[in-house]
Amino acid sequence: MSKQRTDSVESISSSSGPGVKMKKELSLINGVAIIVGIIIGAGIFVSPKGVLKYSGSVGQALIVWVLSGLLSMIGALCYAELGTMIPKSGGDYAYIMEAFGPLPAFLYLWVALFILVPTGNAITAITFAQYILQPMWPTCDPPYEAVRLLAAVTTCLLTVINCYNVKWVTRVQDIFTATKMFALGIIVLAGIWHLCAGNTKHFEQPMADTQTEPGYIALAFYSGLFSYSGWNYLNFVTEELKDPYKNLPKAICISMPLVTAVYVVTNIAYFVVLDRDEILSSHAVAVTFGTKMLGIFSYTMPFFVACSTFGSLNGAIFASSRLFFVGARQGHLPRAIALIDVKRLTPVPSLIFMCIITLALVIIEDVYVLINYVSFVEALFTTISVTGLLWMRYSKPHLLRPIKVNLVLPILFLCICAFLVTFPCYVSPWEVSIGLAFVICGIPVYLVTIAWRSKPEWLDKAFNLFNTSCAKLFVCVPEYEKHES
Repeated sequence: MSKQRTDSVESISSSSGPGVKMKKELSLINGVAIIVGIIIGAGIFVSPKGVLKYSGSVGQALIVWVLSGLLSMIGALCYAELGTMIPKSGGDYAYIMEAFGPLPAFLYLWVALFILVPTGNAITAITFAQYILQPMWPTCDPPYEAVRLLAAVTTCLLTVINCYNVKWVTRVQDIFTATKMFALGIIVLAGIWHLCAGNTKHFEQPMADTQTEPGYIALAFYSGLFSYSGWNYLNFVTEELKDPYKNLPKAICISMPLVTAVYVVTNIAYFVVLDRDEILSSHAVAVTFGTKMLGIFSYTMPFFVACSTFGSLNGAIFASSRLFFVGARQGHLPRAIALIDVKRLTPVPSLIFMCIITLALVIIEDVYVLINYVSFVEALFTTISVTGLLWMRYSKPHLLRPIKVNLVLPILFLCICAFLVTFPCYVSPWEVSIGLAFVICGIPVYLVTIAWRSKPEWLDKAFNLFNTSCAKLFVCVPEYEKHES
């Protein structure tokens, strides 16, 4: 029976034209919009206080913002070599698979699938809902139910757009990237006006109360790098990027300096207007800034924060769904997740699967606490990816490398990542332990679901039934490319 179902899926594939494959529809501008749009999310509007809290001083906070951008730039250049050497979608998963094999790659996929990606998406959706609804409850926080319902509806809406048409996704991304840049421009211009009026008192002792303990410096970088997170998301969709050998590094080299410059001048504007205590007590620094500087137009800042998070969520859904698609294509997830819609050529099952997990996390009342457990794990797997780059320089020198960065860059990036992984262990041992425990839990899952070859027949039939049912329900087939004989 399962054989017949599998054959039916294959017959759909063979009769559906010259090939079923996701198109290369992303231009250089789209690539830049994806990177900038994903990176500039809620972070720069909401959480600069994390950098200031662990840095201790305004001066060191600005240094952390600059160095976080520089570190992200170095990491992005290293990933440009990885992305052009291994031109597959999936980002870190594809690179770890190529360098170290299936188990480490699965563990990355395991963490990304259940924590990293859906938690980030859930937090972004919740932040969007909170700032859209805040004007309706001006004197208190919006009700929990209203925020969660709007967050869920927004997640579903963007999932539908991603399922329907890639061009719609890029249009939404382009529009909301422009919107958030406009909002940051308002903040910067207001800060410049305030500075020109002679308000420099917050910079009189910029290094006062600076934290020098390595563990707290590492945590300050965690907060800064969280706001820069997303610099590697274009690597998730390499297979859909036009001329990736040229456009991937170009998009990175345009996006990262732009984002770093915008972040630094935005933080300078915050520090010109707001004192240290105002920033540390604020739930959303941009809104506090708007209330103080924009007068009757202060209501626009929550709207701009909402627009920013909407665009960031759209880009994250688009890019991260390709990670799970590639994982399923490699056999590390159910094959149903590697199916493509026969008409729209989008990975519909992967998008829907990710949407379901995100909705489950949206329901959790304190979903933000999960970020504390996985920041360490994310840094750990980034370290593993760059270690893989260095290892493949030695073990696979024959691989074509259209871009080959100077060896100093990956070594420097590896050393800094090792610092970020190591020193928070004694400052936040509980969060690090929980993160490691979740990674280790993936090992028995891998052994049972993937390494165990002689599974019972009934289990194989159940998997086949699930895969075929998804193919029929979503009118999807496995990716394939038909070659002329």
